[in-house]
Amino acid sequence: MEESVSKVPPSLRLGSFKSSLSGRSTPKSSPTFRRLHSSRTPRREARSGAGGIQWFRSNRLVYWLLLITLWAYLGFYVQSRWAHGHKKEEFLGFTGDPRNKLLDAEKNARRDLLADDSLVAVNTGTNKTQVSSDRKFNVILAKKGNEVSSRKKRSKRARRNLHKMRGKPKEKMNNEIRDTEDQEQEILLTNSTYRLLVGPFGSVEDRVLEWSPEKRSGTCDRKGHFARLVWSRRLVLVFHELSMTGAPISMMELATELLSCGATVSAVVLSKKGGLASELARRRIKVLEDRADLSFKTAMKADLVIAGSAVCASWIASRVLSHRALLKCDVLVSDQYIAHFPAGGSQIAWWIMENRREYFDRSKLVLHRVKMLIFLSELQSKQWLTWCQEENIKLRSQPALVPLAVNDELAFVAGIPCSLNTPSSSPEKMLEKRQLLRDAVRKEMGLKDNDMLVMSLSSINAGKGQLFLLEAAHLFIDQYPLQTGSEVKKSLDIRHDHSTLGVKHHLRGLVLKSSNGDLSSRDLRTRNSHRRKMLFDSQGTEEQALKVLIGSVGSKSNKISYVKENLRFLSQHAKLSESVLWTPTTTRVASLYSAADVYIMNSQGLGETFGRVTVEAMAFGLPVLGTDAGGTKEIVDHNVTGLLHPMGHPGTQVLAENLRFLLKNPSARKQMGMEGRKKVERNYLKKHMYKRFVEVLTRCMRSR
Repeated sequence: MEESVSKVPPSLRLGSFKSSLSGRSTPKSSPTFRRLHSSRTPRREARSGAGGIQWFRSNRLVYWLLLITLWAYLGFYVQSRWAHGHKKEEFLGFTGDPRNKLLDAEKNARRDLLADDSLVAVNTGTNKTQVSSDRKFNVILAKKGNEVSSRKKRSKRARRNLHKMRGKPKEKMNNEIRDTEDQEQEILLTNSTYRLLVGPFGSVEDRVLEWSPEKRSGTCDRKGHFARLVWSRRLVLVFHELSMTGAPISMMELATELLSCGATVSAVVLSKKGGLASELARRRIKVLEDRADLSFKTAMKADLVIAGSAVCASWIASRVLSHRALLKCDVLVSDQYIAHFPAGGSQIAWWIMENRREYFDRSKLVLHRVKMLIFLSELQSKQWLTWCQEENIKLRSQPALVPLAVNDELAFVAGIPCSLNTPSSSPEKMLEKRQLLRDAVRKEMGLKDNDMLVMSLSSINAGKGQLFLLEAAHLFIDQYPLQTGSEVKKSLDIRHDHSTLGVKHHLRGLVLKSSNGDLSSRDLRTRNSHRRKMLFDSQGTEEQALKVLIGSVGSKSNKISYVKENLRFLSQHAKLSESVLWTPTTTRVASLYSAADVYIMNSQGLGETFGRVTVEAMAFGLPVLGTDAGGTKEIVDHNVTGLLHPMGHPGTQVLAENLRFLLKNPSARKQMGMEGRKKVERNYLKKHMYKRFVEVLTRCMRSR
């Protein structure tokens, strides 16, 4: 009995009190169990989490360091947003109040609502209203059922705007006048007003050329000096307006080239009216919404500021002049900015594109404060330097000369080798496509093959001389019959062994002398023996006709009164009006140059400063008839690339004779056009302009 009790199975004696779930003590016959992935029980996890919290709470130093870090970050964030933000009124959600949103909507809808003759003034102490004629208030109508007073409802921004509007009645009046001009411009932009309004032909260009400038991705020569100089640089470009005229378009193309070469570009626009706003957006050119504080801060951080017109004097003066000098300056815009940087002129290159004295007068206060002046032509440079001497203005550095040039898009269509050429679109193939484009556009214009289309593209104002052009065309139609007279034929016969260019010089001299009566028909026959007729050939019976194309209708720079004066002149001469066509303002001008036969630059006064359209027309092989003044005289070689005539009414007679000469001499037109094209290839392509810009940028950014 005792033995049976004392005998214990070995398994029980060697066994463990651990649970059978333990892998080590599990009997062989029992099933095996695997541990879960988590080695902690929920109780252990809770203990560890609570321990971390207790550790964080016990270490108060860590708590305060974290709090200080968050507070410092918030402070830097607020300071950064306040310093660089241009919508301070929306900062930190100040516009989140629905009452402010309602006020802004009402204010925008009724911004121009000002009482003129009798305005209502509300007395907050009583319910009485008084009528006052000597004070003006912003009138904001509240919705029915809104019991909140208008004074409480108005935000701080609204009160500041009210104070500004009270102090600037003159600016509001000017805005209303400009709005009226815009309405008149829209009324004039109709076929019924202009009778023959053609174009634009952008869709025709895309279809015929099988290429669009909108598809270009940049034409920067990465290996060139210009690209190496502007790479990673920050530049600010100041536009005086966004009209489709020479200065804004040139600045836009400069910004595009800078972006293509790796620079950071910001644009300041003083007047946003015009048709280039959408084009700037398409080219991804950043336009600063504020032309005051934000533009000044951006310019202060830039490597260089390039202002693109004498009109930019207002922005430059606000930047570099002291407050006392600003009060004496009567040429600035009505906005007087608070932030001025007297040393900011050392980083401004001023590309002046005007040549009239009025522009010098409005900019003379700051000419000596900028780093460098840039001019377009020798005559313009000499004229401005003479005015500076008269006013005892000493410039900081020697002015530079950077003429405008033909961009790659136009050179590509004109058949001139450029960066856009590919094996499938060589210059030779583009010349063939340009001829197809010419035929298509002239067909849409309703022109015949024998018609000579004379074109003038510019703003329609007295300084461009469109009315004198119409007078010359009227003289041409009335005084000169389309048939060729025998005397003119004899005077224009040439020798067989003359060179082609020499013939054109000779012919021009004969025409002028014959018109003055210096040479008789007998003298001409004696001096020009063994000659034959090359020009004035009367092959066929179809008569040649003169057609005049005038642009740019709808331009911001057009003078409405002058436009109406031109239309009145046409209404008085019905025969002339049948030969005049009009075209809207556009940047797609390759089709117009392709369709034209002659280009006219008829600027008056001091003449054209340079004439960007002049070199563009020459690139397309067009002879130029221009006034003998300004930059036109430097570009056009008389009797070689075109013909020059005096300004004003005396020049209309000479211009009519020049029109007659080119109409009856297609060979002369072709030869002059070829010579003009060669001159453009030598001097006025994009590579020539940016080579000069390299010198300017090197001088301006050398000391920074």
